[in-house]
Amino acid sequence: MADPRIIDITLDEHSIGWRSADVEQERRIAIFDLLEGNHFAPQRVHPDGYAGPYRITLESAGGRLGIHIHRDDGSHLETLVLALGRFRRPIKDYFAICDSYYQAIRASTPQQIETVDMARRAVHNDAAELLRERLDGKIAVDFDTARRLFTLICVLHLRG
Repeated sequence: MADPRIIDITLDEHSIGWRSADVEQERRIAIFDLLEGNHFAPQRVHPDGYAGPYRITLESAGGRLGIHIHRDDGSHLETLVLALGRFRRPIKDYFAICDSYYQAIRASTPQQIETVDMARRAVHNDAAELLRERLDGKIAVDFDTARRLFTLICVLHLRG
């Protein structure tokens, strides 16, 4: 029976460097929320019909994202590689708006915080749609899963 969801996700620690407390908190929240509810369905049919659940490792190297997909027992199913070139601008914009958001939380009025948060959500939503487009035909994900995966891609993009 199909169970198209992620039950475990890790980030390749060799792919990431130092991260601030704010970024680390975003990573923890994204992973927690992702594991609480997601839809993740690789489109390749496996000979034995395996269709989830999945353990995922995300890795960034050489401007590419590796999505290593494993069965629930940990055995490797496949690796999907995506070029990150089209994500450079959304990642840069997301980092910039998150910086503004963290500063606003510490020193701004509730109305200013809300304005920055709305902009942050818009950038995040656009990036999630881009990720869904890039995964189309390879992995079916719902919008919330794409948003959380984009957050984790951003964390991977950080360098020490």
